[in-house]
Amino acid sequence: MSGHSGRFRRWLRRAPGRSAFPGVAGAGSGTGHARQNERPAGAGGPPHLRSRWTTLSVAREIFLLQLVLVVLLVAAAVVAIVVQSRRDTMTDARHRTLAAAESFAHSWGLQEALNSDNPTAKLQPLAEEARKASGVDALIVYKLDGITLTHSDPRQIGKHVIGPYADAARGKPFTRTFEGALGLSVISAAPVKDSSGKVVAIVSAPVRVEEVQKSVNRQLPIFLGTAVGALALAGGGAGLMSRRLRRQTHGLGPAEMTRMYEHHDAVLHAVREGVLIVGRGGRLLLANDEARRLLDLPADAEGRYVGDLGLDHRTAELLTSDRTATDEVHLAQDRLLALNKRSTTPYGAHHGSVVTLRDTTELRWLSGRAEVARERLRVLYDAGVRIGSTLNVVGTAEELAQVAVPRFADIVTVELLEPVLKGEEPPVAGSELRRTAVAGLAADHPLYPVGELLRFAPGTPMAARVEQGHSVVEPDLAGSARWRSQDPERVRRILDHGVHSLAVVPLRARGVVLGLVDFWRSGSSPPFDDEDLSFAEELAGRAAVGIDNARRYTRERAMAMTLQRSLMPRGLPGQDALEVAHRYLPAKAGVGGDWFDVIPLPGARVALVVGDVVGHGLHAAATMGRLRIAVHNFSALDLAPDELLRHLDELVTHMDVQDEETEATEEGPAITGATCLYVIYDSVSGRVTAATAGHLPPAVAHPDGRVEFLYSPVSPPLGLGAGLPFETAELSLPEGSRLVLYTDGLVESRSRDLDAGLEALRAALAGPDRTPEDTCATVMTSLLPTRSADDVALLVARTRRLDPAHVAEWDVARDPAAVGPVRNACIRQLADWGLQHIAYGTELILSELITNAIRYGAEPIHVRLLLTRTLICEVSDGSSTSPHIRQAKATDEDGRGLFLVAQFAEHWGTRYSPRGKTIWATQAVGPDALPSEEELREHFLSQGENDGE
Repeated sequence: MSGHSGRFRRWLRRAPGRSAFPGVAGAGSGTGHARQNERPAGAGGPPHLRSRWTTLSVAREIFLLQLVLVVLLVAAAVVAIVVQSRRDTMTDARHRTLAAAESFAHSWGLQEALNSDNPTAKLQPLAEEARKASGVDALIVYKLDGITLTHSDPRQIGKHVIGPYADAARGKPFTRTFEGALGLSVISAAPVKDSSGKVVAIVSAPVRVEEVQKSVNRQLPIFLGTAVGALALAGGGAGLMSRRLRRQTHGLGPAEMTRMYEHHDAVLHAVREGVLIVGRGGRLLLANDEARRLLDLPADAEGRYVGDLGLDHRTAELLTSDRTATDEVHLAQDRLLALNKRSTTPYGAHHGSVVTLRDTTELRWLSGRAEVARERLRVLYDAGVRIGSTLNVVGTAEELAQVAVPRFADIVTVELLEPVLKGEEPPVAGSELRRTAVAGLAADHPLYPVGELLRFAPGTPMAARVEQGHSVVEPDLAGSARWRSQDPERVRRILDHGVHSLAVVPLRARGVVLGLVDFWRSGSSPPFDDEDLSFAEELAGRAAVGIDNARRYTRERAMAMTLQRSLMPRGLPGQDALEVAHRYLPAKAGVGGDWFDVIPLPGARVALVVGDVVGHGLHAAATMGRLRIAVHNFSALDLAPDELLRHLDELVTHMDVQDEETEATEEGPAITGATCLYVIYDSVSGRVTAATAGHLPPAVAHPDGRVEFLYSPVSPPLGLGAGLPFETAELSLPEGSRLVLYTDGLVESRSRDLDAGLEALRAALAGPDRTPEDTCATVMTSLLPTRSADDVALLVARTRRLDPAHVAEWDVARDPAAVGPVRNACIRQLADWGLQHIAYGTELILSELITNAIRYGAEPIHVRLLLTRTLICEVSDGSSTSPHIRQAKATDEDGRGLFLVAQFAEHWGTRYSPRGKTIWATQAVGPDALPSEEELREHFLSQGENDGE
């Protein structure tokens, strides 16, 4: 086909007006009409018939060539298949007979059958069954003397068979091919060995190759059908190719094609309008002389990609796109061209486009105006995207300055009122502004720098703009006396710097002026006019909204941070049970509701608290403060962790109901959820008791480097009203263990799930023992290399044990006579501790507490003294009845005991347990902790005299 096509193309090139693109129709010309009836020399018939005959001849040769190739391929395939099938048949016969013989020779029970009295009776049925299953002609068992024991022909059983079985007798299986009476056959033999490895019999399996060949012959119809299908497909393909060749030439003869080429040349060289044809892939297929001149195309432009021809980006985009255009104006160097573009699809099979160009340079001015308007729209679009991307007042002002330089002004400065920078409401009147942002300034600029406080003189354009809120344009600064009066020396330097025009626009939002934006032009830039001022007002208006939003956000954030700082613990209380360190990292989005607390409890115990309120902002901070105060109040009651969380859950539910009512009337947000973890550590026993309300479990880092999580029973977050109980988990810790409490912002993020975060925390805590401060630093560095999107609270506490020498305990019988001995023992213990100076007050406290337990309590009664930085006296009994302090009357004989305890103890209270209650009192142990014994007696006497009165 390629040879005939080449001759056909060479024949066409001999026609006048030849071109590489014969399928393009053009305008007619006289030359084409004069030659349309001429025949080329040597033509043997009508041009149209000869062209048709040539086309058909090419198609016929293509058809015959394809047919011969297909026939040869099919014949070669059939021969290859026959040869391969025969080879596969022999291979299959060998494998089949050898597998059948060896399988039967090694079958279970064969030895037993051979050694029986009648081997044939036992083996014949088995051999026939195996023969049918394996597809061989027979399974024959011989003894070494050649006597047949099994055979497919029962008449052969018992006969003596002679064959080449020496290899099998020596214990080696073999396969042979032989030509028998029934045709070509394959036989395999395998030895049968006893337990000692001695050959006792031989199993042979013959099969005729003809039987195996039959399975292959069944596939020949498929091969023949495939060959016939290939022949049919080749004939159909040749016919389709012939039809395609006829369509490409459109059935035209040489005369018609010659006339088409003449018209084509006329379009290329004579038409005074540019014509381009662009193909589907964006390549230039045709360009006439006028188009080359208008677009200044290189000589080898045809066939190249349009984007590589040095055209204007917008023009190249139109030529390579699929859209149509009508009189669309494009700039080409110093010309304005009107482009019309249509698709060639309705007029040809090839997808492309035809473009015509006209020189419309007189539209330059109009196009320039349109380009300016288009650029202004782009600037406004960029301003809408870039300005206000951060809720930061200074950042928003800088974005405004950067958007306008250099596409609208050479220099932009932004000045804002002082209250606006602080997030406060702007004043109604004021002319003091602080320069906040600049853009486009050189290193030696004469304008005020960023941070300078500007006070505009009355009557200057800037002062008037601040007071009245109107825009102003100064096209000629050198001739503006009002502007020069502000600072004559600086004005002179600004003019010397080349600045010549100014537009001042107030930043107004919600009817209030926030500041000013100054647009400056210098050098060869044209001065500002009224149209420029309108655009500047539009730009400033968009920026003012962003600045006002940033101002309001700054105010709310400052209020929330102030509230949170006032509610968060400013320092950790003093206690000896734990060594504590903490970290708090606010979120990027602002103040959140995470909090932590360390609360000393009576009995040398400490409560650790971590909580998280969902959300950010003022409401989250306020809710956090309310919950933290509630936890402090409930802790003062010395409740167990589960009881404390139950009361806190009821409080949050009540707060939710109140907030929902407020939301219905004042449109305020309601609480959306909160979690809390409450842990109590007892430094006497080293026991940790924890309860959680939907919070993550605390981590425990043991002194040996092992890390585990103290999982409490699952409990819902606070305020859900689920009615589920809160449960506790307990664990005894050795001294030096580290308790780690945290919020979810530490271990969970968008790029890391919770399980991965907990494993990362485990890895950060594992290893050698570290101080709580070092542990906090390691955890924050490992888990939060960058700023977190959520609040993070981290609390690390290393446990300490109270020295057993500072603990004294006694069991007390329920007998008033037992008070004295226990009291005396306590006084002796105080002497051992060197606390004789507080022995008298301690004796009074213990006497009253033990006496109350004996009178009103229940057994068992237990007394404990704990020496920490204070002295703690505890009296426990099995009753849950709590005593109450009251002022005794003059006639009462009792009721003054707890009043005395309250007078001489720093703190006292009651805590409950499943076995009863404990009344405790703490005393300072310093030398000036309590008054002397004489002062106490005088106090009692004066108190008695007052009661007597």
